[in-house]
Amino acid sequence: MPRTATIHRVTAETDIKLSVDLDGRGIARIQTGIGFFEHMLAQLAKHGAMDLTVEATGDLHVDYHHTVEDVGICLGLALREALGSKEGIRRYGHFTLPMEEVLVTAAVDLSGRPFFYLQADFPSEKIGEFPTELVADFWYAVAAHLPCNLHILVPYGRNSHHIAEGIFKAVARALRQAVEPDPRIGDLPSTKGVL
Repeated sequence: MPRTATIHRVTAETDIKLSVDLDGRGIARIQTGIGFFEHMLAQLAKHGAMDLTVEATGDLHVDYHHTVEDVGICLGLALREALGSKEGIRRYGHFTLPMEEVLVTAAVDLSGRPFFYLQADFPSEKIGEFPTELVADFWYAVAAHLPCNLHILVPYGRNSHHIAEGIFKAVARALRQAVEPDPRIGDLPSTKGVL
C-alpha cells in the first residue's frame, strides 16, 4: 500500500496544500514565500527520504508565524494519514547530527501521544528575515498533530543557521528511522495493541 497523504487546509490566515510520500526519494517541491523555511523543508524531504510538496500562501505581511505553524499542522496531519494503522513500523527513531560547530540530537516516538521538547539557544533572533523562535513553533505543531513524542537537544552551537538546519536534518533522520518498515514486526510495535 502506498504511504501517501494530501492535506488541504484553508483558514482566514493561510491556504496550504501539502502532500507527502513516506517511501519517496527526497524530492521537494516547496512554495511558501519564505526563503529560509523553504530551505529547511527541502532538508526535511532529502534527509527524511520522503517526497514533500508544499504550496502555501499566507498573510506574510502580518508575520511568518501563521504560515510556518500551519505548514507544521498540515505536515503532522499528512504524516499521520500516510502512516495509517502504523502496523509493521519501527515506531522509534533517533539521530545525532553534527553540522560544523553544532551538534543536534533528535528522538521521536510515533506513540500517538503528543509531547514536544526543544533545548536550543539561538544566538540571533532572526536568520535573515526568519525569526528563530518559529523553529520551535513548527516542530511543536508537527508533534501535536501527528501526534508523537519529539525531543530535540542542541547542547552547543554558534551559528543560528547551522542550529536550525541541524535540527531539521536530525529530526528528518529520526523520522526516517521511525516510519521505516520493520521486517521482523508485522503488527503494531506496542504491547497495548494501540498506537
